[in-house]
Amino acid sequence: MNEIQRAKTVLKILNKTYPTITVPLKSRNVFTLLISVLLSAQCTDVNVNNVTKNIYPKYYKPNHFVKLGRKKIERLIKKIGIFRIKAKSIYNLSKLIIEKHNGKVPKTFNELENLPGVGHKTASVVMSQGFGYPAFPIDTHIHRLAQRWGLTNGKNVIETEKDLKKLFPKKNWNKLHLQIIYYGREYCKARDCYGLTCKICTTCYPNRKKPLKTKKA
Repeated sequence: MNEIQRAKTVLKILNKTYPTITVPLKSRNVFTLLISVLLSAQCTDVNVNNVTKNIYPKYYKPNHFVKLGRKKIERLIKKIGIFRIKAKSIYNLSKLIIEKHNGKVPKTFNELENLPGVGHKTASVVMSQGFGYPAFPIDTHIHRLAQRWGLTNGKNVIETEKDLKKLFPKKNWNKLHLQIIYYGREYCKARDCYGLTCKICTTCYPNRKKPLKTKKA
């Protein structure tokens, strides 16, 4: 089975397992989606949702967070990892969105990635889930799974993103990256499957006997 055949197998199993998919991070609008994705770095989606459910009913626009100021933002998100750094980014990107983008989240990768605390992965999530633009957000989990399933030899998330975009039709990207995340959490866990037990691994590599070690992104 070559890469193209494996990609078709992966897509078939994921579509059967998750015919419909929901966005794991709760948000009120595109701006709060951006904030939630920024907060989710080194933090679980569940933790982010637990914190933001008490924030977004009242604060959901850039000017709300500018008025709050950094210290108050810190207090609101203190249960989240590296909250001081994230609070600084939220405050500064809120100011920039008001000053440069008339209070609206920009709709291009370049403009998003120029916002404080926003990297390519965060921008990709906002473009795909916020604006419906075809994007393939790759984090360390998807990178690990793509290696395990024989879809990439990429040494980092950038190389893996290029490989996956070549293998899968653009129309599938937005849904597919979420399907991979859900499948990894449920069936192909880092310390459970080891590339040996889940349906995708056993279908793509029926003769694999030893646990597969994946390269870190």
